[in-house]
Amino acid sequence: MNKTTRHLLLLLPFILMACSKKIISPIIATPPKPTLAIEQIDFEYFHGKARMVYQDNKKEQEAKANIRVRKDSVIWISFNLVGIQGARALINKDSITILSNLKNEYYVFDYKELSKRYNFEINYDVIQAALLGNLIIQRSDDDVIEQHSSGYLLKQQTNNIGIINYVNGASMKIERVDMKETTNNNTLTINYSNFQPVGTKIFPYNGTLSIFYKTLSGLLSTTIIFEYNKAEVGDRELKFPFNIPKRYERR
Repeated sequence: MNKTTRHLLLLLPFILMACSKKIISPIIATPPKPTLAIEQIDFEYFHGKARMVYQDNKKEQEAKANIRVRKDSVIWISFNLVGIQGARALINKDSITILSNLKNEYYVFDYKELSKRYNFEINYDVIQAALLGNLIIQRSDDDVIEQHSSGYLLKQQTNNIGIINYVNGASMKIERVDMKETTNNNTLTINYSNFQPVGTKIFPYNGTLSIFYKTLSGLLSTTIIFEYNKAEVGDRELKFPFNIPKRYERR
């Protein structure tokens, strides 16, 4: 056996040890993403009665409202002003129609027009979710979950709108939603409170929706306050009566 071969044999154990160390080196596992099971109201039909207040930079109006919803289809609201049926609203996937019995006139808005007016994206899903305290948009793999001492933050993104949902750690209900339009910094905030049982779920009987948006006249705001005194969910079919008399004028 020559010297070179003998030297290789002497070094072989150390070479094997070095290789084995590389093979069995520990791998640091990536911690799993936290999960978040937000409790939402699921239903076929919803029926509620509420006090509603509308405020903007020019006026404030208060009314009693009878609200009916067929899931992902139509929202019907009848408003009463001091015991007089003052208006009705029919909200569907395409548009919003408001009928004024006091003025014998009606208005039709599409979501593109409303979104342009408030410089903020508005659609049927946003309105339905806001009324019920549900998620404004569906969950996705890109959502970011942060756990805090009192609950969770669920951060979402859709197009150019960032959304932060504040979730109570005990009830797993959404207590606040912040939406911000990244191109113009317009904001929409919803605060929920007074949670009570409705069926097998917990429902926010009080809510405040505030929109702050920029116009040529400056920064404007619109606020809608709703205080439910009755809320029911179920499978029993509800009616949505909405007829526009011929004598009513479109505005």
